[in-house]
Amino acid sequence: MTLQEIVHAKEGDHFEFKKAENRYDVDEGAKYLSAMSNYGGGRLVLGVTDKRPRKVVGSKACPQPESTVRYFMDKLHVRVDFDIYHDDKNNRVLVFEVASRPVGLPVQFEGVAWWRDGDSLVPMPEDVRRSIYAESGHDFSSDICPGATLEDLDKGAIDDFRKRWFDKSGNNRVKAMTVEQLLVDCGAITDRGVTYAALILFGTDSSLSSYLAQAEVVFEYRSKNSAGPAQQRVEFRSGFFTYFDRIWELIDLRNDKQDYQDGFFVLDVPTFNERVAREAVLNAVSHRNYQMAGCIYVRQYNDRLVIESPGGFPVGISLDNILTRQSPRNRRIAQILALCGLVERAGQGMNLMYELSIKEAKPLPDFTNSDTYGVFLTLNGLVFDKRMLQLVKKTNEEKLDAMTTDDYILLSTLFKNNDIAEIPHSRFEHLIELGLIKRTDRGLEVVNGGFTIVTDNSSDDDQSVVNRSQSNTTTDIQLAPCDEKLGTAGASIGRQSVVNRSQSDITTDRKKKIISFIKLSGQAKTSDLIGVIELSDGRVRALLREMVDDGSIQKIGNNRYTYYVLK
Repeated sequence: MTLQEIVHAKEGDHFEFKKAENRYDVDEGAKYLSAMSNYGGGRLVLGVTDKRPRKVVGSKACPQPESTVRYFMDKLHVRVDFDIYHDDKNNRVLVFEVASRPVGLPVQFEGVAWWRDGDSLVPMPEDVRRSIYAESGHDFSSDICPGATLEDLDKGAIDDFRKRWFDKSGNNRVKAMTVEQLLVDCGAITDRGVTYAALILFGTDSSLSSYLAQAEVVFEYRSKNSAGPAQQRVEFRSGFFTYFDRIWELIDLRNDKQDYQDGFFVLDVPTFNERVAREAVLNAVSHRNYQMAGCIYVRQYNDRLVIESPGGFPVGISLDNILTRQSPRNRRIAQILALCGLVERAGQGMNLMYELSIKEAKPLPDFTNSDTYGVFLTLNGLVFDKRMLQLVKKTNEEKLDAMTTDDYILLSTLFKNNDIAEIPHSRFEHLIELGLIKRTDRGLEVVNGGFTIVTDNSSDDDQSVVNRSQSNTTTDIQLAPCDEKLGTAGASIGRQSVVNRSQSDITTDRKKKIISFIKLSGQAKTSDLIGVIELSDGRVRALLREMVDDGSIQKIGNNRYTYYVLK
């Protein structure tokens, strides 16, 4: 919209105007954004009078709108963006735009879902709230589990949740509550009994086996793509808060580093990004269909993670709108996870996964093979273009924070050069404003990348990517692009671009992995460690002898009964 269109828009459910010439109460703004989101989305306009005829007076409020947007998203759990306009007198108008609420879930600020009643803000009427909850169908996670009691919940899992909730809120009352009051306040139990959400998040092994055996997560490590038994398999049939950290620790045991030379510097990129991996597991637990048989699988290969969860996408969600719409299948679970901050970036976990993958120059999350019976998410871990890494490292954090998910996807598309000519140039405007790309006679030039993407179809140059000057490429390592559906061949191509580290560094990393494995498992046999560090039996034994000699581990037993523990 243009500034003129905004100034003449009708104030009401979708627009709110404030003079805010010098400052503005962001908590008040959050209430208005909550109400507008609950009515389908809208804009909060600062620097324009609210009475007609409206006048642009300019606003100095929220001098760092990126920080304000992050605050709004953290509080509202919905997408918020901003635009800055200037009139012919250079008066600044700041516009915050909030997306529509998720399907089946009202947007709340400080525990209240706000609603417009004429010019006033009021708590959402109960009949409106009930109709919103009914949109996405029945919420199984809020049902009461017959026969379940507080004794079926794991105290350690509840303590972990309590600590996360306190760290998120800073509310001392959370620390002082009894266990029962804590669970009542978060909605895990009601006066009618224990919900299925409570069992899924806090349940003991025995209670889940009795009441909800399919609420299981299975981790597998597979060094090969072929069928057959996994090199490691760990089954988790207990509350989510008992194993969430453990799954990442298992993934990180075999998390290889990819080192790429950039002039005098070495860029160090882990194959598996912790926040992306955690978010993928979190989404699977939050959105799977618990009324279907089957469990969640987290399968780790050398170059990728594959997360499989029963049930298709929730109602109203498809691959076309997965980044712009929210529809939690298990609302009670989503609400509890939001309280303790595990719902990352205000409910935009999928956006986070896309952005972090692109920042590390990795392929986008891949949902190939998903259907109405299951969601299959593949996170490919190998860097496909070193130049993207260089660009991200050279770009300051302020610009990166100002980028939208769409900006990141466009940037990734530029480096892949996939159907650039089909994308309207207007979509690149924000990247041009940020100074990351610019227009040239030939097309779009990546400013810090030193190359141009040809978007003019009339050009007689068949090469879509114009090579940089020789002086810019003498220190570069030539990377073969990796296919998004990486197999064994793709993995080997990607590894050829890794700069070799010294043998001592590699040995140190292997010893760290052994120590981490023993910490997790309590002890380890030689056969256990072969899959962890991918060496032959003889080389693993030699490494273990070194570690026994230097005192970092202790050998127990002899011959076939030998195992190792931390000293």
